[in-house]
Amino acid sequence: MARDADINEPTREFPGYPTGDDLKERSAAKPEPTTHTPDDSVPPRPGGGGPARGLLVLLGAAALAVVVLLGVQATGFLPDFRNPFAKEQTDRSQPPLLKSIQDLSRYVAAEGNFQVVVDTQNDRRNVPDFLLNERTLFVGAGSVEAYVDFAKIGEGAVVESADGKSVEIKLPAPQFGETNLDLEKSYVFAEQRGLLNRIGDLVGNDPNRQQQVYQLAEERITAAARDSGLAARAEANTRKMLEGLLRSLGYEQVTVTYVAP
Repeated sequence: MARDADINEPTREFPGYPTGDDLKERSAAKPEPTTHTPDDSVPPRPGGGGPARGLLVLLGAAALAVVVLLGVQATGFLPDFRNPFAKEQTDRSQPPLLKSIQDLSRYVAAEGNFQVVVDTQNDRRNVPDFLLNERTLFVGAGSVEAYVDFAKIGEGAVVESADGKSVEIKLPAPQFGETNLDLEKSYVFAEQRGLLNRIGDLVGNDPNRQQQVYQLAEERITAAARDSGLAARAEANTRKMLEGLLRSLGYEQVTVTYVAP
């Protein structure tokens, strides 16, 4: 079988290896710019939307809705709308218990209003104040009543003259009522406590500590009432009241004296 003349020729040509000149030409050539199309596989940039942005939009819409509802309620279009964030207070106190009733025959003739500054300090010897110290500056305001107890008027205390124109009355001396400390006008002006005292308050606070200051203020006010002219004012007011009352009944002369109870 005869073979073709070009039987020994290659059926295809292999690309030749690049030489040094070819490499220089390729490096000198400028690469053409390439454009990328957005792809779903590319992750979104942080802060550029997503769930966080949707949550902010939702919160803003809810706040705007609350403001609009409150404004509509203020205009009177929705009178039955109730504020869901309104403050509520629940009172679980027990009903008052009546323990006793006492009949009084007192004539309150005068009342004194007092103010006292209580400065107490409790510390320990040889211990620095910043460690163990309790100092309270308390301003207490209270009132004391001076009264005459008509229930203690005994037999023979009222003596009328033969002609019925004069009368003499013997009354018990005025007494002082209990000191009424006004908690609305009383307040702690300053308080200093050491480090150990503050730590003790965290473990277990003493509820009677403030009560002791109140009691001391009441004692000071009571002593001040006794040293004041409140008793003399009560005597004068009671005498004036009885003189006016008995003279309206026809007595021309009224004598009021006080005796020790």
